[in-house]
Amino acid sequence: MKNIVLISVPTLRRKDLQKLPALNRILQNGTVEDLTPSFPCVTCCVQANMTTGVLPEKHGIVANGLWQPENKKVVMWTATNQAVESPQLWDMIYHHPDHPRSAVWFQLQAVEAEAEFVCTHKPIHNPDGTETLWCYTRPVGLYGEFLEKFGHFPLHYYWGPMTNNAPAKWCVETTCYLAEKEQPEFFYIYMSHPDCQAQRFGPDSPQQMESLDELNTALDEIITRFTAAYDREITWFIAGEYVVTDVDHVIFPNRILRDAHFLSVEEGETWKGGVLHSVARDYETFTGELPNMDKSRAFAMCDHQFAHIYVPDHDSDVIRRIVEMFSGMEGVEEVLVGEDLMKYGLHHPRSGQIVLVSSPNSWMQYYWWNDDTKAPHYARRVDIHQKPGYDALELFLDPVTKGISLDTSLLKGSHGVPARDLSQKTVLVCSSAEAVPEGELRDVDVYKMIMDHAWKR
Repeated sequence: MKNIVLISVPTLRRKDLQKLPALNRILQNGTVEDLTPSFPCVTCCVQANMTTGVLPEKHGIVANGLWQPENKKVVMWTATNQAVESPQLWDMIYHHPDHPRSAVWFQLQAVEAEAEFVCTHKPIHNPDGTETLWCYTRPVGLYGEFLEKFGHFPLHYYWGPMTNNAPAKWCVETTCYLAEKEQPEFFYIYMSHPDCQAQRFGPDSPQQMESLDELNTALDEIITRFTAAYDREITWFIAGEYVVTDVDHVIFPNRILRDAHFLSVEEGETWKGGVLHSVARDYETFTGELPNMDKSRAFAMCDHQFAHIYVPDHDSDVIRRIVEMFSGMEGVEEVLVGEDLMKYGLHHPRSGQIVLVSSPNSWMQYYWWNDDTKAPHYARRVDIHQKPGYDALELFLDPVTKGISLDTSLLKGSHGVPARDLSQKTVLVCSSAEAVPEGELRDVDVYKMIMDHAWKR
């Protein structure tokens, strides 16, 4: 098998390449092509598209979170590799008779991935509510090796109001260390750093330009050290995941469902029966307003610029009324129901009975409370697994409460809507022009490109 490195980068646009001169080093015989992400244009979905070659209707990753109706809970960001229902690149490589080896770094469903080398953040949640910094690795002892050489993965700077470049540097050090030690034939690397500043300050902000400078430094070190480590040429694939757009409007689907009496909300306090939650924590008392899923007829799992609305009893009249309620609403571009989901390859049992798609300038927030004094206990903290939806405001600190802000006007960028024009397309950079087919490229084509090129002579 040829040596192949796939680096997936959020927010990457063609015009951003001028800030990434490091990539010029791999383009002597290469090419740069537009790449269209498939809806939903969010991390977990697009990463699964690129590594399986199929859409959510087959691989089952319909959002960054998965609704579990049997448990009445949302699993955000914690699904293991077993959640991906189609073979991924490393699965196919792992079972090849030539026995090539793969490394998977920080892919969002990397836990238990079938690759020889795996690394992704997975802190230990202690019974008393504290966290112990840790990463899931394969082999198991690999994180201990990294810990000795590079210290803990700096999780507290990976996401939240203190986000900075430290996690990206740790990622670069560990990937290069493994490449120099093991030289796996296939290496997948997720470089997440540019995503946060584009959402926080906007895709063309000075802060985002600084983030691209940091990305260029990271790419330059990876290319330099990998090239020196391998005794054969490497084929590089750098694939943008999605494009962040400017936003100035927000929608609260759960507040709308509540006001229409489809979502039932009660005071949490010490009562837990029927409460929607993502991670049950016995040491913690639930406070504030929380949905009662035993009584609710609909609930929206919001994720950036779209939302899955789940109607537990699949009542056709309830579905019809909700569709009518959201159709034509400001900020809502499409309301998908039934066979409409086939348009985007989202026709899967994990999808909501209704899917809302926002307009490019709008985004969706999970809030169901109308009074911020009644916000649930976890709303003002970074708690990505407890919240039943993606919360972009975890990037902002409220100076008054010293907690996470609830001011939705702070967010300047979002993503997720279908890529309908060139400005919403990302880019593919490949060091081998012959590995890239002619014609329009989509994220699902990355899988076939790599598999076709891997053993081509």
